[in-house]
Amino acid sequence: MPPSSPQRSRSRRSLALAALFGLLATLLLYATPADASAALRQHAAARGRFIGTALATGPLASETAYRDLAAAEFNQVTPENALKWDATEPSQGQFSFGGADAIVSFAAQNDQQVHGHTLVWHNQTPGWVQSLGATAMRSAMQNHISQVVGRYASNPAVVSWDVVNEVFDDNGNLRASFWYNTLGQSYIADAFRAARAADPDARLCINDYNTEGINAKSTALYNLVSSLRQQGVPVDCVGFQSHLAIQYGFPGQMQQNLQRFADLGVQVRITELDVRMVMPRDATKDATQATYYRDVVNACLAVTACAGITIWGFTDKYSWVPDTFSGQGAALIYDQSYQRKPAYTAVHDALAGGTVTDTTPPTTPGTPAASGVTVSTATLTWTASTDSGGSGLAGYIVYREQGATDPELGRGTGTSLTLTGLSAATQYQVYVRARDGAGNLSPASATVTFTTATGGGSGGGCSAAGTVQSQWSTGYVVQPVTVTNTGTATINGWTVTFTLPAGHALTGSWNATLTVAGQTVTARSLAYNATLAPGATATFGFQASRPSGDTATPSGYTCAS
Repeated sequence: MPPSSPQRSRSRRSLALAALFGLLATLLLYATPADASAALRQHAAARGRFIGTALATGPLASETAYRDLAAAEFNQVTPENALKWDATEPSQGQFSFGGADAIVSFAAQNDQQVHGHTLVWHNQTPGWVQSLGATAMRSAMQNHISQVVGRYASNPAVVSWDVVNEVFDDNGNLRASFWYNTLGQSYIADAFRAARAADPDARLCINDYNTEGINAKSTALYNLVSSLRQQGVPVDCVGFQSHLAIQYGFPGQMQQNLQRFADLGVQVRITELDVRMVMPRDATKDATQATYYRDVVNACLAVTACAGITIWGFTDKYSWVPDTFSGQGAALIYDQSYQRKPAYTAVHDALAGGTVTDTTPPTTPGTPAASGVTVSTATLTWTASTDSGGSGLAGYIVYREQGATDPELGRGTGTSLTLTGLSAATQYQVYVRARDGAGNLSPASATVTFTTATGGGSGGGCSAAGTVQSQWSTGYVVQPVTVTNTGTATINGWTVTFTLPAGHALTGSWNATLTVAGQTVTARSLAYNATLAPGATATFGFQASRPSGDTATPSGYTCAS
């Protein structure tokens, strides 16, 4: 279908105005004293947000329980697969919209917004597209966007689109997809311009995963969005997929990351939230999962420009996780029998404001015990804290007792943690504090003291070198800092030190635990990158601020194992 004509645009504005009056009436209804058992969508609307879900066409057509919950709990929906290229244009020029139309119709019947997902992606795109030359591929992309977006341009339910999806790899480099390899980076801007031409009123988004916290990938995305908007490319919003897992820890600085994107003038949203676990499920894992869900909702609520949260499905019965991550699952807020899980309660209570008044810290953890002490590692165990403030126990942080400033050595969700990257022949006095979902910290536990083993001519050794990936007038990103085992024996933990220039300050880091004393930064390996065979490498990165106009960057990288 062609771009909207002026008459269609006027018609759509009339429909949108009517929808707005309906939404205002709904908000007035929900603004009355809240029933504690009110649906998620009612509490979200009262906070000026949407709470959404991804819908699958199969159960939507065949299961009453699925349809009823989808309608009752959510005020926004995203077609999980029905609007992807392989579903809408499997053969060139042959379009099919049956599944997408069914979801859009369902949404319209239930006063729900529709977010279109996704127009340009390297996955689920037919082979005929991937085999085209540059001129034909660009034309096919523009025509596909025109036809798909244009079909729903006059429908007031369809308000936004993921225009391009997952354009970066995990290191923050543009993904070497068939789109990039054939068309270069320009395909991104071309896609947004085609979408704007097809529907001038829709909100246009870029969407990616592993960008929830401040890291190399999210910084690359930030720089891209900033650059595109400076060029006049119509990027209206940024989507953060948020496929999380309790065994990997909660993303660092999520709220701050959302805010820095919002400061670019874009809307931000959580687009594909789920929180998986290693099976089998148990009460402890459920509690941790609930805390993750609560923390995501609270991060969004704290950022004015965050429009809402879409959970990627709602019942474990139809989750994508078990088919993709072997041995993992139970990632959603309803179980396979459509029963609410603690994660549902966490989302509900966060939307209802249930965590705002939690000022009660957890109880003090038990005194840690040290075992398995090596040249660079030690394992700590302690008895659990409890939390009575209502926001739930989120995890534990281990600190080194070191006078005025106690550096963090590691954090986790259980009552055991292996510290890595410790210095050889060094005495450590450490303690543990518990953290709840509202950010309250418990009193410090009693300390335990241990001394790491002496290193001794075993052929260990390492080197470190940092590369400035990007920089601007008031900051920069160093990625990667490459740590190399230069010895003849495997090392089990490494520590890198370097110097920040005067006036510079860390604003984020990834793949290592960084502590700062003055201008000296110490980076310690994590459990998953501590062990390096001879010649093997590991990488980490960080972002820093600096005075405007200062061009200095860190120096003096040294490594110890």
